[in-house]
Amino acid sequence: MPRLIRFSASEIATYFADHNPPHFHVLGREGVAQVRIDTLEVMHIAGRVDLREALDWAARNRALLEAKWDEFSGDGA
Repeated sequence: MPRLIRFSASEIATYFADHNPPHFHVLGREGVAQVRIDTLEVMHIAGRVDLREALDWAARNRALLEAKWDEFSGDGA
C-alpha cells in the first residue's frame, strides 16, 4: 500500500489493483476513509478520521492522485 503523503493527524494511501471508482484512502489514528478522486466525496468512513488536511491537499493535487491511481490500478480508469 503506497503512502503518498503524511499529515499531522492522517496520511493518504492507495492500494495496488484497487476497485473502481478511482479513490484514495485516508488513514487516521482512529479510523479510515475512502474518498473519490474526481469529486472528493467520502465514499466510506470507519471510525473517526480528521479529513481536513487530506481533503485540502487532495483538492490541490488531484492530477497527482489520478496519475497514481492509473499507475497502481493498472486499468487507466
